[in-house]
Amino acid sequence: MAAPKNRRSVFLGRLPLPERNFLADALRTETVGGVLLLVAAVAALIWANTPLRDSYEAVRDFHFGPGSLGLNLSVQHWAADGLLAVFFFVAGIELKRELVAGELRDPKAALLPVIAAICGMAVPALVYFTVVTSGNGSTAGWAVPTATDIAFALAVLAVIGTALPSALRAFLLTLAVVDDLFAILIIAVFFTQKLNFAALGFAVLGLAVFWLLLRKGVRGWYVYVPLAVVNWALMYNSGVHATIAGVAMGLMLRCHRHEGERHSPGEHIEHLVRPLSAGLAVPLFALFSAGVVVSGGALSDVFTKPETLGVVLGLVVGKTIGVFGGTWLAARFTRAELNPDLKWPDVFAVASLAGIGFTVSLLIGELAFGTDLLLADEVKAAVLVGSLIAAVCASVLLKLRDNKYKKLCADEDRDEDADGIPDIYEQGNPDYHLRMAAILEAKAAEHRRLAELVARDTTRDDGPA
Repeated sequence: MAAPKNRRSVFLGRLPLPERNFLADALRTETVGGVLLLVAAVAALIWANTPLRDSYEAVRDFHFGPGSLGLNLSVQHWAADGLLAVFFFVAGIELKRELVAGELRDPKAALLPVIAAICGMAVPALVYFTVVTSGNGSTAGWAVPTATDIAFALAVLAVIGTALPSALRAFLLTLAVVDDLFAILIIAVFFTQKLNFAALGFAVLGLAVFWLLLRKGVRGWYVYVPLAVVNWALMYNSGVHATIAGVAMGLMLRCHRHEGERHSPGEHIEHLVRPLSAGLAVPLFALFSAGVVVSGGALSDVFTKPETLGVVLGLVVGKTIGVFGGTWLAARFTRAELNPDLKWPDVFAVASLAGIGFTVSLLIGELAFGTDLLLADEVKAAVLVGSLIAAVCASVLLKLRDNKYKKLCADEDRDEDADGIPDIYEQGNPDYHLRMAAILEAKAAEHRRLAELVARDTTRDDGPA
């Protein structure tokens, strides 16, 4: 008897219901935060390009904080090093949850988005490196076009009115989570300057205390928030970028559920902190980082200087080719079949959406060219231009399939028996089919009654005068 053939895995298949519900809640917050991010970026550009420019620079460069602790920082640095630690804390929780309960928990299933994310970072870096070396530019910004901004991408979807099916949204989110992980590693490894080993040692000790308190089940924000601030300050003074402390603490939270738990501690804290990250931390960072002077000459420089052109091409071309090419190769290598409801052009459209690199790209640009303020501002302008071009290209590609996406989303959300569970998840449940039979029988009875009334009225109207 012939051995059964191995069943091929399905790429972009239907998500389990709990994962779908969690994804919907998370992306809803990120979408609102993304819209605020767009508003903040536009406000920064207007503020920096009007007669109020001097006030923008005065606020951005205003210093405050305890100098004795090495924390007398400008508003811009507080936003980049302080507020973004909250963003990376949430990113750490997301990564931990993906590893223990999400798409990354199964090594075989994780292989495809991980390869896509790695290619989606390697190809933009290669594009940047090729452009700047051919133009005798600085290679310091090779990491700038490697990051994807999930909030900005979701804001674009909200603005153009496109509802992606949950599988595509999950792929985009998983891609961004892995992207954030490698961006964190890049920041830690390549943008760490002179180390203060004493501060770093105390930071590690503080993180160990944080981890121990979590394992002992100690509760209370009044314990963890002060400890988190101390760990952040120690990490900042150590020479390692302070956002690494946020990531480390996020990864320490337990994200798997014990018996009887509705939400794990990590999910609960993420639910509380995500609105603060998406609605306040990231928009404020954008407000004080995206305010670059835009002029005709500055825009032309974006397409003529090797560093800025490398960033634009890295985001628009490198990200798209990297994510799509990595996904296609991984699917071929793992023999995964694409969800029959979707096509490879859908993956290409999402890959182009990954070219929107805003928050982390701006941060890496500041770190890479911090000693050359003029070039740093030009690279920021290149990030804005590249992200805008990627957003326009993705919007066009996604709109071409908008009707198909709306139909798929409607099918995913349909709940004809009104039990709170989409019908597509209940096809194997006999009770669901019995409920639907009762509903349809009631509708049939009502239609028969209406038919009799119409027939009776018709007979009366056709009778003798």
